[in-house]
Amino acid sequence: MIFHTSYTCLAKVIPATLVLLLAMSEGTSGLTQAEALLRWKQSLPDQPILDSWVMNSTATTQTPCSWRGITCDSQGTVTIINLAYTGLAGTLHNLNFSVFPNLLRLDLKVNNLTGSIPQTIGVLSNLQFLDLSTNYLNGTLPLSMANLSQVFELDVSRNDISGVLDPALFPDGSPTPKSGLIGIRNLLFQDTLLGGTIPNEIGNIRNLTLLALDGNNFHGPIPPSLGNCTHLSILRMPQNQLSGSIPPSIGKLTNLTDVRLFTNNLNGSVPQEFGNLSSLIVLHLAENNFVGELPPQVCKSGKLVNFSAAFNSFTGPIPRSLRDCPSLYRVRLEYNSLTGFADQDFGVYPNLTYMDFSHNRVEGELTAKWGACKNLQYLSMAGNGVSGNIPSEIFQLEQLQELDLSSNQLSGKIPPQIGNSTLYELNLSENKLSGMLPAEIGKLSNLRSLDLSMNMLLGPIPKQIGGISNLQNLNLSNNNFNGSIPYQVGNLASLQDFLDLSYNELSGEIPSDLGKLSNLVSLNISHNNLSGPIPDSLSKMVSLSAINLSNNNLGGPVPEGGIFNSSHPVDLSNNKNLCGNIQGLQPCNVSLTKPDGGGSSNKNKVVIPIVTSLGGALIISLVCVGIVFFCCKRKSKARRQKSSIKKLNPFSIWYFNGRVVYGDIIEATKNFDPHYCIGEGALGKVYKAEMKGQVYAVKKLKCDAENIDIESIKSFQNEVEAMSETRHRNIVKLYGFCSEGMHTFLIYEYMNRGNLADMLKDEKNALELDWSKRVDIVKGVASALSYMHHDCAPPLIHRDISSKNILLSSNLSAHVSDFGTARFLKPDSPIWTSFAGTYGYAAPELAYTMAVTEKCDVFSFGVLAFEVLTGKHPGELVSYIQTSSEQKIIFKEILDPRLLPPSKSNILKDLALIANLALSCLQTNAQSRPTMRYIAQLLEMDTC
Repeated sequence: MIFHTSYTCLAKVIPATLVLLLAMSEGTSGLTQAEALLRWKQSLPDQPILDSWVMNSTATTQTPCSWRGITCDSQGTVTIINLAYTGLAGTLHNLNFSVFPNLLRLDLKVNNLTGSIPQTIGVLSNLQFLDLSTNYLNGTLPLSMANLSQVFELDVSRNDISGVLDPALFPDGSPTPKSGLIGIRNLLFQDTLLGGTIPNEIGNIRNLTLLALDGNNFHGPIPPSLGNCTHLSILRMPQNQLSGSIPPSIGKLTNLTDVRLFTNNLNGSVPQEFGNLSSLIVLHLAENNFVGELPPQVCKSGKLVNFSAAFNSFTGPIPRSLRDCPSLYRVRLEYNSLTGFADQDFGVYPNLTYMDFSHNRVEGELTAKWGACKNLQYLSMAGNGVSGNIPSEIFQLEQLQELDLSSNQLSGKIPPQIGNSTLYELNLSENKLSGMLPAEIGKLSNLRSLDLSMNMLLGPIPKQIGGISNLQNLNLSNNNFNGSIPYQVGNLASLQDFLDLSYNELSGEIPSDLGKLSNLVSLNISHNNLSGPIPDSLSKMVSLSAINLSNNNLGGPVPEGGIFNSSHPVDLSNNKNLCGNIQGLQPCNVSLTKPDGGGSSNKNKVVIPIVTSLGGALIISLVCVGIVFFCCKRKSKARRQKSSIKKLNPFSIWYFNGRVVYGDIIEATKNFDPHYCIGEGALGKVYKAEMKGQVYAVKKLKCDAENIDIESIKSFQNEVEAMSETRHRNIVKLYGFCSEGMHTFLIYEYMNRGNLADMLKDEKNALELDWSKRVDIVKGVASALSYMHHDCAPPLIHRDISSKNILLSSNLSAHVSDFGTARFLKPDSPIWTSFAGTYGYAAPELAYTMAVTEKCDVFSFGVLAFEVLTGKHPGELVSYIQTSSEQKIIFKEILDPRLLPPSKSNILKDLALIANLALSCLQTNAQSRPTMRYIAQLLEMDTC
């Protein structure tokens, strides 16, 4: 046998090789079709679907024509095998295709078939329809499929198929593949995986009208030979690892109506020949690496219905043909750099239900013509430069459910017609809206999320807001609202995630009705002019896990119990006369009036453990964790930069008795004696300090106060103020920063179980982390990262997610720590920086680019998730995933062997979900990785 040196020549010899192999196959020469089917049945697991496949002992001739799923022609020859949607399990390896020369249709879709597609399938020379989609088939795509010249529909989508022999297996000048005879055997019989490209020979199937390869593991380029398939109408290749550019030959396929290439690694520009595709109805280009302009004639014929180009790097104008494309039903252009004008480049679309062109560079005004899109259900143009007033017509769209106009330049008043809408979600934050909030807002009975933060709204909050009965999130922060908080807010029984009224001019007392919000998790009414006592009802809110009442004029005793058992000084700081048993507050039986003379004894003073200070900004650039306080959407306003921040200590934003704190910490650590050291990092050592019955983690920086660059600290002042308002249950708490004398240090919440890395390394402690606890750890980290990436403005990137930076509390809940390398990701300003992070967890793109995005954290999360499952750093597993084209993991085989296999089906399902999500996080193409919000939501919904 001669082994050809080219890829294409190898394909040509395979049919002859197959003939030889078939001739040598044992016992095939005299098989009838019934016998062949029965032999296949015998190789499969027992299953009722094939019960009718039996020999009739009384019949003189045996025919399978009456068997389930079998259809014959008038001569009794099998022409159709159709077992779709039957749950059929097993492999195709023992189905002798050579016995079925007249087979026209093979339909086995949506079953449980495993193994590879046999090379012998190429003998079905009369086959017209082949559908093996939605199974568990793996291996490679047989080159012999190129012989199926009569097939008009070929669908192998939603499997784990990875292509065919890679040309890289042939070294230059070598007469044989690198794998030699064994490599050829594996190619023919699909014993092992040897590549993953789509063969160029697929263009030989010239009668194709449908080619569906989506949801597999194909990589490499799109074969230019597809331009030969001039009858092709549907081309589906999404959700693979395809790379390179789209071949211009695709532009020859004028019969194409449906082209789907989304979620690959394709790059380059889209060929202008796409303008020739006059029959296009569906075009999906999203989630690739495309550059350049969109084809200007993308809707040349006016037939385009579904178009997506989101999450690429497209530039230039929005195609003018889209404006004159009334057939549009769904359009996604978000996260590109497209330019244009909202009032000129979009038309009236009577069928449009979904439009998203957020996070581009679109300008112009928001006009009334959007109100003519009567079927519109979703509209997002967030993160652009759209200006002008919000037209009232947009709120009269009867089908509109989600409207996101945030982060633009919109001005004027919110129209009272807002009460006519049927919205479920409304986000108008970060604009220049002014005037009063119309009372009609209370008519939005379907509304679940309302965000009007960071505008210039004024006047009282209308009491009618209490009528939004389904509201789950309410954010009115960073406006100019005045008057009292309407007690009717307490009627919002569905409020769950947060209620944020901070940074306004609200006055009067906190209404006790807020205590009726029994499902609320986070309450922030800081930075207002509220006075009077804190209502006892707030301590009865069992679901409340975060509260911020700071920077008001509150007084009197702090209620006991509930959230106030875990309150911290910063949550209550800068009030008038609060007292209570919370550390840092004056006991209620001690006068809060400072005695005459500044030299009174320290024993009459209240010790406040730590101050959140401007030095906290140093933490952001050095170590951390001011970030940990959770970046909430806040705007630093000049009117709130009061003269009181200019104290003797230049590191304080709010100045407390730092000298007392300093002395307590020096005493608690015996002047930072090594005996109290519990850890060490690049920026300093961590000490355990017990003060007045409370245990803290004190991180002592290697620098001293005299050498700190004050100017660099000031550059982070706004971020520190933004971050210090709320906390998250899965981010370690920073109590404050202290700089006195020779030392500069940070005070954290103490986590008595140490870090996750040490727990997993210890044989005994690892057993304590059972499967349910490990699921909770992964969910906790995902929740924290989701908050940082999606609920912070600007988003916050950790940049060093690793098991060493996940701390565990006494109940083994996870807390993200060490934000020394964290950075804010501002719009249109990617982070360009030197490498930061931990090797083994860092995203691969950091090896060749200095640009950092939130997808770097997503990759690190994937590594961490596998580490939790395997019990050790998954270095070899990650390397396999990055280099293998199959990317298939049998998660049961990677689970930590120190634990007993999970016995409960729900835990097994949870672990499988985590493994699949971790696998998706490790995609080489950053844009192919999911977002942390998607991961956190999926874990929350689908795990116990």
